[in-house]
Amino acid sequence: MDIIKLSDVSFSYDGKHNALNHLDLTVGQGERVAVLGPNGAGKSTLFQLFNGLLLPQGGRVVVDSLPVVRENFIELRRRVGMVFQDSDDQLFNATVYREVAYGLVNMKIAGEELDNTVRWALNIVGMESYIHRNPFNLSGGEKKRIALASVIAMKPKVLVLDEPFNALDPRSASHLVHMLNDINKTLGITLIFTLHDMDIVPLLADKVYLMDKGEVVLGGNLSEFFNQKDILRRFELRLPRVAHLAELLMRDGRLDEKGLPLTIGQAKEMIEAALAPKS
Repeated sequence: MDIIKLSDVSFSYDGKHNALNHLDLTVGQGERVAVLGPNGAGKSTLFQLFNGLLLPQGGRVVVDSLPVVRENFIELRRRVGMVFQDSDDQLFNATVYREVAYGLVNMKIAGEELDNTVRWALNIVGMESYIHRNPFNLSGGEKKRIALASVIAMKPKVLVLDEPFNALDPRSASHLVHMLNDINKTLGITLIFTLHDMDIVPLLADKVYLMDKGEVVLGGNLSEFFNQKDILRRFELRLPRVAHLAELLMRDGRLDEKGLPLTIGQAKEMIEAALAPKS
């Protein structure tokens, strides 16, 4: 079942140049979808259509059976949560508790239900012990978790993340990958995100779209997407490092060409098979 469907969608900021150009795109319920592309490809514009921050100027956007139109804004923003690239653009309250509670208070949630929901959201991101801290005194990775908790507290059906790994150290990035996968698996929340690190894409995505000049130029599951190597290189996107290593070994006849591994685990299995004694 599709939770997001864009049909022939166009949008222009100046009336002359389309940021989105007759775009068709679907996202299934519970999927993890990466949207890639160079700066100016239309990714941020696309994301802002999901909860009505922008309205399509042509075509139709439907999210969880709701058309993206003004009269649906309140409900759309409950169903679609957004985490910004820079957490400082999202955090503005004096304590972590008030930050996570803000959206809930606007929904008239109070008392024990409010307290329990705030603690539940903070527990999901491993930050319950920070509940009385000032979010502006936290590290970048900790701020990212608080921003995520403030969105999770609203119990959205779709979570949209703009460059969630920006400025994170490798340890924090690894923790965020595991956290987002857990959120997707345990809460059933659909994930849509953009990023530049090709090594993270296979760890966090089921489906990948490549955008350029407001259009989708390539899309598919992980295997379909990364096997289109010529198209990826035309847009200056590299393969995940383990896939590139396997590609070089295949070229030199050291590995059989049985499809590219995209993770270290897949590469390990392929190399072990190649080294196993022949019966």
